[in-house]
Parts: sequence; structure tokens; C-alpha cells
Amino acid sequence: MASVVAVCTSKKKGTKKQAMTEGFFKEDYGLIGDAHAGHLPNRQVSLLAIESIDKMRSLGLNLSPGDFAENLTIEGIDLCHLAVGTRISVGEEVILEISQIGKECHTACAIRRQVGQCIMPEEGVFARVVRGGRVRPGDKVEIGEPS
Repeated sequence: MASVVAVCTSKKKGTKKQAMTEGFFKEDYGLIGDAHAGHLPNRQVSLLAIESIDKMRSLGLNLSPGDFAENLTIEGIDLCHLAVGTRISVGEEVILEISQIGKECHTACAIRRQVGQCIMPEEGVFARVVRGGRVRPGDKVEIGEPS
């Protein structure tokens, strides 16, 4: 079963995000209180698999969820191989729709400077919020909308 490892936010773009005990996602907006929310309709929420972070940890890097500026760190789903348009349910309320796989990473971005390299260009996933609600670490994540 796939689940949320961490919900993360930051007040400033291009920086690491900090884990929260819960986050509130607003339809067609993003994670309330996050620097990226409401700015780009196809990149309201960023997701990264903990397995991707673990790959970087295996290189000797000390990394935590949020270090790649992802809003949701997910375990148990190969996120970067989902098709654009795929819907995933998170927790009891939230439905996200995958809108973009990967993004351009600028060489001067804070994450690349701090971590040494960035996995978001290939393994980061972006989504729009179809239905909002609360998300907490440990919440179940499923491909498709709940029945």
C-alpha cells in the first residue's frame, strides 16, 4: 500500500521545504501556505517518491523529505512513470491530477547548490488539486479516484 511519508511547505520558492503534521490542499490552488500555491496552474503541488530520495541517500547524501522542495513525499508508487492526466487520491478527501513529469532545474537553484544535484528534472511530479482537503503523513495514496 502506498502512503504519504511527509507533507512539506516553504514560504520561499527554490528552497527546501519543512515537514508539517498536516497540510490543507485547496482545489485549483495547491497547498495552503506554500510559496508555489496559486502561481502555476499545472504545478500547484509537487510530489516525489521516497525511493527517489533513497537513491540519492545511497550516494552518501544526508537528505530528508522536503529537501527537493516537494510538497508530498510518497512511498510505494513509481510516481515518475504515471501518465499525465492520472488521478491519485490522497487521504480521505484529496484528489490530485498529474499535470507534469519533471521540470527544468536551474543550475543556480538553492537545492542543486545545497544537495549537489537535483532529481526533480526527471523524477519530480507535479499535479493540480482537483478536490481539496487535509493530508497527513501516513495517509493512504491510491491511483485513481476513490469509488
